[in-house]
Amino acid sequence: MGDALSTGEAARICGVNFRTISRWIERGLLPAYKLPGRGDRRILREELTRFMRENGIPDCLTANMLPRRVLIADDEPAMASAIERVLRNADFETAIANNGFEAGAMLPIFKPGILTLDLRMPGVDGLDVLRYIQKEQFPALFKTLVISADTEIRLAEALALGAHRVVRKPFINDQLVNVIEKMLLD
Repeated sequence: MGDALSTGEAARICGVNFRTISRWIERGLLPAYKLPGRGDRRILREELTRFMRENGIPDCLTANMLPRRVLIADDEPAMASAIERVLRNADFETAIANNGFEAGAMLPIFKPGILTLDLRMPGVDGLDVLRYIQKEQFPALFKTLVISADTEIRLAEALALGAHRVVRKPFINDQLVNVIEKMLLD
C-alpha cells in the first residue's frame, strides 16, 4: 500500500466494509479523489490517519485480527460460486472446498480467517468437519460460519460443536458480508 489507498484498502485498515468508506466519502467526512477514466476513488494515507484519529477508529491492520481469507466449503457449485462472488466483491481472498474432506485438508494450507460451512454435504458433512476441528490443532486461528438451510436441530448442533455463527440459506449478500466482517473483529 502506497500513499494513496483504494476504498478496499482503507476499509481493511478501519475494519469496516468498503461501502462504509464510500459513504464517508460521499458525505464529505473523508476526503478522496477520483481516478480518471474508471472513477475509482483514492484516499491519501495522511487523510485516513487523521480521520481515524479524530473519530477514535483503531488501525485494524496493527490489531490482532484474523486474515481476510475465507475458505468456502459447499458441495453445490452454484452456491459456492455465489458466496465466492459476494466475498471477492468485498475484498476477501477466497478458496472453495467441494466437500467436507477437502475443507479439512485445505484448512492448514490456506489458513483462512473464516471457514464457511454447509452442513449437508455427501461423505464428510459439516457436522463431521466441526468434530474434526475440535480434535485437531491448526497452525492458525480461524472462525466457522455455518451457511445452511438445514433444520433448527442441526443448526443448534453445529453451534454446540463449535460453529461461531449461523446464516440461513438463502442469505442476503450484505448480511453475509457484515456477519463475516464482524466475526473477523470479534
